[in-house]
Amino acid sequence: MTCEDVGRALDAYVDEECDRDTAIAIQEHLARCAACLDRLADYERLGRLVRSAVPYYTASEQIRSRVSLAIAESRVRRRILTWAAAAALAIGTGGGLIGVRSMQRAGPNTDMIAEEVVTDHIRSLMADHLFDVRSTDQHTVKPWFLGKLDFSPPVSDLAAIGFPLAGGRLEYVAGRPAAALVYQRQKHTINVLVWPAADNQSSTSVRSLRGFHLEHWVRDGMSFWVVSDLNVAELTGFANALQQ
Repeated sequence: MTCEDVGRALDAYVDEECDRDTAIAIQEHLARCAACLDRLADYERLGRLVRSAVPYYTASEQIRSRVSLAIAESRVRRRILTWAAAAALAIGTGGGLIGVRSMQRAGPNTDMIAEEVVTDHIRSLMADHLFDVRSTDQHTVKPWFLGKLDFSPPVSDLAAIGFPLAGGRLEYVAGRPAAALVYQRQKHTINVLVWPAADNQSSTSVRSLRGFHLEHWVRDGMSFWVVSDLNVAELTGFANALQQ
């Protein structure tokens, strides 16, 4: 890596936004280049000066929720573009039109949704964004969703059987906004994603995916997806209690 390369990447490096390989290459260059090391020191001093001179304001829950929802919507739009590109390729190679029309009628299938639910679960743990509202009180969590969703998610208190409510957040699943309710079981996190079902036909399913266990059911016009690394027996007990 040259001095010019380091100069272009230094902002991202200081903000810890570089990928691992780039960060290592910059560190190796800094170890042997005094000029770039001085430039790094200048960047860091400027950063400290800005942080000390400019007041820091914590974003409100409403702003954080809007940003989280916008990110989720963006992620779904990228998936839709990917599917559209795949569909166009199928049409271009012949014989794909019928399959595309069938997919449009059926909408996202349960396999796709299961993948998305697991991805959202992992993201919420890795990004430390489990909560938009953090509370063990169902009468605090449930009203928080008012005005943010076009439906009212059912929120249960299962602390008496060892599954305390921890809070909730907004998510975007299966092409629409969803409520994510967070429960705890000792050191295990359980995400419950809820949104209106496409139809009122009751159904249930259990599966494992990428090391996580999922329970899914449709009831009273709502689709429920439960995901956790909790063992199957306890997760099934939790899901059964949630359906009472």
